[in-house]
Amino acid sequence: MNAIHATYWLFGGAAALVLAGIGSSLIARRFGAPLLLVFIAVGMLAGVDGPGGIRFDDYGLTYAVGSFALAIILFDGGLRTRRESFRGVVAPTMLLATAGVLITAVLTSFAVRWMFHLGTVESVLLGAVVASTDAAAVFFLLRAGGLQLRSRVGATLEIESSANDPVAVLLTTLLAQYLATPDGIGPSDFVIRLVTEFGIGAFAGFVGGIAIAAALRKLPLSGGLAALFLGAAAIFVFGVTGTFHGSAFLAVYVAGVVVGNRNVPGFVNLLSVLDAGTWLCQIVMFLVLGLLASPHQILKTLVPALGIAAFLMLVGRPVAVAMCLAPFGYGKREIGFIAWVGLRGAVGIFLASIPMLMNLPNAALVFNVAFVVVLASLLVQGWTLGLAARLLNVALPHRDRAVRRVELDLPGSLERELVGYSVAPGASILGGSPTPGWAQLTMIVRNGQILMPDTVEAIAPGDYAYLLAPPGRVYRLDWLFAPPDEAREAERELFGEFSFDADVRLADVAGFYGLVIRPKDAPLTLAEHFARTFEHTVEIGDRVHLGPVTLIARELSDDGVAKVGLKIKRLGNTLAPHSWLLRTFERVFRRR
Repeated sequence: MNAIHATYWLFGGAAALVLAGIGSSLIARRFGAPLLLVFIAVGMLAGVDGPGGIRFDDYGLTYAVGSFALAIILFDGGLRTRRESFRGVVAPTMLLATAGVLITAVLTSFAVRWMFHLGTVESVLLGAVVASTDAAAVFFLLRAGGLQLRSRVGATLEIESSANDPVAVLLTTLLAQYLATPDGIGPSDFVIRLVTEFGIGAFAGFVGGIAIAAALRKLPLSGGLAALFLGAAAIFVFGVTGTFHGSAFLAVYVAGVVVGNRNVPGFVNLLSVLDAGTWLCQIVMFLVLGLLASPHQILKTLVPALGIAAFLMLVGRPVAVAMCLAPFGYGKREIGFIAWVGLRGAVGIFLASIPMLMNLPNAALVFNVAFVVVLASLLVQGWTLGLAARLLNVALPHRDRAVRRVELDLPGSLERELVGYSVAPGASILGGSPTPGWAQLTMIVRNGQILMPDTVEAIAPGDYAYLLAPPGRVYRLDWLFAPPDEAREAERELFGEFSFDADVRLADVAGFYGLVIRPKDAPLTLAEHFARTFEHTVEIGDRVHLGPVTLIARELSDDGVAKVGLKIKRLGNTLAPHSWLLRTFERVFRRR
């Protein structure tokens, strides 16, 4: 009977921890705190030194739970990685995910050896444990914060954070095995195993991904069973690859990328169901790691561990990122942001449990230092993620508007959203303004009846128009359906007072408004100035500030910016956006 009641207590206590983490996250959002930090804190409060007093030191269970959770998180990240994201970033990202981890580990080992007086291999082991960026932390904080990054920066971060985890796992495992049996592994064996495990992992992931996608197309599975099959198949690929001495973490990520870019029926619904499982995996993993921590032990090495964290954030990671990305034409702002967002998360603590499992000397020190590094990273880097993106100008304008948007799964797994608008009287769409070519009108609801576009002569006020459009461009439809005053305000807010061609010279704009610009920028056209400012990664809504004047990229062509909007900031009575001044400027430059 006692065993039965203990089981009830176990289930109730575990659920209470998850509920406490979720509840705390709602409060943390109001203060901008990284939610992953909240989950670790809840685990620590429930642990041996907290009010909960739970004594948990099962590193074997921690490794098993962490492996399962990380496999699901990596698979989910692969599913959401579009094939287009790899264009132009494969080589630099893979270099950063492999050589970057090695460089970071080696550089950090110098700081470890100086502060803790460990041996060379032990120092590199600790460096390897904290060297990789955590996919769970990066995916979670970027998406939970609603942060929209430039395509190259976002793709580099997401792909690198997923691809470097297998490298860190493999490097940590091999170094731990060397410390356990130093005569069993030589330098040549180390390299051979590294290449072999990566090769097997990549091959198994590719084959497994194709098999999973084919099975989902052929098996008559309902939504719930299909999602369960998808998760179980990912774990199967993970387990089989590891059994044959391949990189299981690389395999499960590659399998996710393959499945996510093939024609899978009901893919959007599968992602929504799997998303709940991914959330649970992240919460459980961070709660367990929080339970495992012993603050009274961590405090003994707190100061030097914070020194390692500072070195990693300010020296180790930035140097590795610059060495790997600078040869591929990444700009200083891009390198700076990618270096700063080298978030450490549960992977570091998970890797630190490997030396504990193998009973290596100084294993407890490795674990405690890794724990402090992760907490410092989540506190400092996680909390300043949005600020860094804005300061380094790698974030896109926030585009959330009060528009009803319903996700629709389409054959072929195209990325589209079904967006519904109430057509306001006087809306621009009623005056003949066309919808963009990338938006397709699919149906109209009038007086409770569904009408097809080809059966309606024109949209009328009070109609509900539903369009299919890419999620990233949906905000550009809002002004078409809004009331005139709101539409003008929305258009002005997005793109400025008016627009003109981007072949106007910067010197002409500066001369018209009496702006001070650098002599070397004077011969540039506005398109060239945007390309130079944003390092050839210009996107709609990008802004260039020239004193009181703000130029906004309004339309893009294959060659860069095609049209530019202009805003003028009021400075008392010295320079105000009078309508006659704007009309004169527009007439002058449209004739050019």
